[in-house]
Amino acid sequence: VWILLAVSLATWLLSFPTKDTSWVDRIWSVVPAVYAWVWASQSGFQDARLNVMACLITLWAARLTFNFARKGGYRPGGEDYRWEILSKAMKPWQFQLFNLGFIVIFQNALLFAITLPMWVLAENGSKSVPFDGLDLWLTLLFLVLLSLETVADQQQWNFQKFKKAQSAQGRQVNSGFATKGLFQFSRHPNFFAEFSQWWVVFLFAEVRVGLAGWDWLGAVVLTALFIGSTRFTEGISASKYPQYADYQKRVSALIPWFPRRAGKA
Repeated sequence: VWILLAVSLATWLLSFPTKDTSWVDRIWSVVPAVYAWVWASQSGFQDARLNVMACLITLWAARLTFNFARKGGYRPGGEDYRWEILSKAMKPWQFQLFNLGFIVIFQNALLFAITLPMWVLAENGSKSVPFDGLDLWLTLLFLVLLSLETVADQQQWNFQKFKKAQSAQGRQVNSGFATKGLFQFSRHPNFFAEFSQWWVVFLFAEVRVGLAGWDWLGAVVLTALFIGSTRFTEGISASKYPQYADYQKRVSALIPWFPRRAGKA
């Protein structure tokens, strides 16, 4: 809790002198790994299940940090473009309330909540139950989802580099958004894999101790956040690219599925 309070205060205060509200984005991939190892330390690192979960979350953190860094997220001026759009649509005092309430407090609390299943396991004597086949299956499922997100992010990165290169040569790509690879089965395969990994973290606790307190809250709220973010992001894409509406009709929003046939014009 002290870590949560310290990080929340720091990300809020830094937004004033820098005039940049994306400080939570910069610690998004780091803080959950810190929480995970704090929970693992509760058993003196003697609980194999908690240790494996902490390692999985660390792998998640490393992948997300790398992807965020190569997109320029840690460079000055790397503020999320969505916050800039929202700030223009609000009065200054309204956006400052939004910054404190949603960007800082809500998102930092969410990063804390998604790791609570580990706390539930630590509090309910997880180390007394040996790491078994069910835990192994959940570990493999997490790694599959992590791989899916890694591939999706790389495909998105490759497309953006290609689009930038074509633009530099005065050429225009057929569409301004990725539609190949995993993106022909889901408009946001990386979003789907992202929140699904935290459902696996929840399942580690659920299959051992059942619903215990608020350990489900993080996965539920994170999923809702991604659904809302998807709608907001797609509204921007649809306003920029007329052909995006057809893509929405053909391809599933989040859950990967076979594309539908294009309807008659």
